[in-house]
Amino acid sequence: MSVVPLGNGMRWLCATIAALAVTTATAGSVAADPVPAGKELVVLGDSYSANDWNHFEAERNCNHHGPTAWPVQLAKLMGVYGTAEVSDPSCPGASIDSGPGWTMSQQALRADKEGAFGPNTKLVTVQFGMNDKWGKSDRSLWDSLASCVLNVEQGCDPEAVDQGRMTDYTGVSGALMALRMSNTVTYIKYYAPNARIVFVGYPELFTPGTSTVCLSIMGAAPFINPRGRALVEYLDRIDLAQREAAQLLGIDFFDARALTTGHGLCSEHPWLNGILDPRTGIDGLPFHPSAEGDTMLANGIYARYGR
Repeated sequence: MSVVPLGNGMRWLCATIAALAVTTATAGSVAADPVPAGKELVVLGDSYSANDWNHFEAERNCNHHGPTAWPVQLAKLMGVYGTAEVSDPSCPGASIDSGPGWTMSQQALRADKEGAFGPNTKLVTVQFGMNDKWGKSDRSLWDSLASCVLNVEQGCDPEAVDQGRMTDYTGVSGALMALRMSNTVTYIKYYAPNARIVFVGYPELFTPGTSTVCLSIMGAAPFINPRGRALVEYLDRIDLAQREAAQLLGIDFFDARALTTGHGLCSEHPWLNGILDPRTGIDGLPFHPSAEGDTMLANGIYARYGR
């Protein structure tokens, strides 16, 4: 069983050699690195987990998490918030492996150095995919916002992919997503054998299958792009790929989209932030869950996995 180096002392290279012992009597005793007990809750993810962005920070250090982010609320429900029983290196801009921000394996490395993975680890959540590059495109979704999603003049129809204005959603697949996550998931499984590993999906941003994308501005002036089919298709394919990847990896999938159905950005009662929208939160990250949306996710995950 091959495992990527993630590092807690000598915990690296290959899980199958972890039990190797030095037995030469004349060599004296060799002190092994202490085996961490593990933390009760470990959170790996992107801005949909962190739900905060420090605009004055030159580099993402993954230390900032919104006060109402679902992992924060989940930790409070589990009774471990503010204790050493939580490791949360989730970070805005994070991806499975695309960079340039923190990747899934880098977050796992940081958590491992904190002693996150061990026999007492109860729950590990992962939430990735939105920021990755797929197919033939070298741009991420967020690189496509100005050129496609918010471009009313040209629209964000499927042909935007070939025009280089939209990330290549046709390259998204569950098999590829699972392959790109497999080393890190295998590592976590090995060193946290009793943990439930849960792939947390993204909430509903727009009605699946539609072509219209919206973003409320100050709660009164909505931005509407009726030609947003490429974005919706991307989100639909990411959701399907996450489900398939979870199954292939042998981990759980939490259906955040089903939980938030009917509360996307085009709805009358959105559970995601617009721009300076008093209905959801003046300072909330656009396109990201509001406090109410995160509460729904936290409660749902807690009811299923956190008790």
